[in-house]
Amino acid sequence: MIPCLNEEQGIEQVLRRMPAFVDQVIVVDNASTDRTAEVAASLGAFVIREDVRGYGSSYKRGFREATGDVIVTLDGDHSYPPDAISYLIEAFLHLEVDFLNASRFPVRDRRAMSFKHKFGNFVLSVAMSLLYFRWVRDSQSGMWVFRRSILEAMNLESDSMAFSEEIKIEALRAGVRFQEISIQYSSRLGEIKLNPWRDGFYNLFFLVKKRFSPRKRRT
Repeated sequence: MIPCLNEEQGIEQVLRRMPAFVDQVIVVDNASTDRTAEVAASLGAFVIREDVRGYGSSYKRGFREATGDVIVTLDGDHSYPPDAISYLIEAFLHLEVDFLNASRFPVRDRRAMSFKHKFGNFVLSVAMSLLYFRWVRDSQSGMWVFRRSILEAMNLESDSMAFSEEIKIEALRAGVRFQEISIQYSSRLGEIKLNPWRDGFYNLFFLVKKRFSPRKRRT
């Protein structure tokens, strides 16, 4: 599953490198104004349009359409390696987990992440680890492998970039088997949409708010 907002350059490279064994490729077009949807469809992806802008909105829309027992996620900007899917699936099965987080650390490509972004990710990961009593090396990673069935135990509320940390929080709260494994992270293709200060402070606020707010029951 790949959420996209104006990623016509990156999504082409991602889909061309997609392993042949993947049963279903869902591209959630988050109201892009470029040719993202057209390019994705031409390369065989199942394209869904989500008009409510937001990282979380895209994923929640996509999850409703997913049919596979195991879901793998990555971004459409080519920063996460499609080639690693085979390696991640093998680790997922070998470790016998329900949720596998692909950690971007240590970052081997110096161009892939600035010091400011590394520091911000470190702060958010430490904050999440302290608040939820479980060390998570990369709370902001956008590449995960998990069993679709565990979504039933999750209360996913965020429509924004905070969704990335929220799905990990919900996995931990649900008591599923959770592990992390490192991947090779690369420089993105196309426009940068993340605002490090705004999104960083919001994600920190979201962590604290979610930790101390009463957990809503699923209906």
